[in-house]
Amino acid sequence: MELVTFLIDFILHVDRYLAAFTRDYGAWVYALLFLIIFVETGVVLMPFLPGDSLLFIVGTLCGAQLLSLPLVMTLLLVAAVLGDQCNYMVGRWVGPRVFAWPDSRLFNRAAFNQAHMFYERYGGITIIIARFMPFVRTFAPFVAGVAEMNRSRFSAYNLIGALLWVVGLCSAGYIFGNMAWVQQNLSKIIWALIIVPGLIAMFGAWRAGRKAA
Repeated sequence: MELVTFLIDFILHVDRYLAAFTRDYGAWVYALLFLIIFVETGVVLMPFLPGDSLLFIVGTLCGAQLLSLPLVMTLLLVAAVLGDQCNYMVGRWVGPRVFAWPDSRLFNRAAFNQAHMFYERYGGITIIIARFMPFVRTFAPFVAGVAEMNRSRFSAYNLIGALLWVVGLCSAGYIFGNMAWVQQNLSKIIWALIIVPGLIAMFGAWRAGRKAA
């Protein structure tokens, strides 16, 4: 329970935690940021770590001259690309074993084949859009691997999505993060970065379910 409380507090006040860590440990903050982004995108069991809000706050700290914007963007871009690639590779490793399963209540081969076709046809845009959706961005590359999406195609869209995500949100934090209004409403902005993309993902899943029905 204490861990859950700490995680919630960390997500909602990530600016304070990162500023304090930077003051106490200096350049080690770059390693911490790299690790958080890599784990959130690369470990399918860790979808709850802050992503969008973290990148925005990182940009804000860069605007306050506490971090180097070019260095942190480069590191987090590498972390995001490697994380998704790792998640995809795990999915590719799991995929052949899934294909060997017989049809049952737990596994429907026809549905699995449809997932494969979906990722071959629409997987690129899915990988890009998923970057901006909490939880979804953690599972999308894994599912792409399980569905055996073309490796080179996945890698290309992985890079594009990571560029838009890391550069876009860090730049937004750098430009707007230190404005008085933003500072006064930072907790609300963090909540919006978490809730709004999540609602969009839920709405998309609901519409997809209705179409399937």
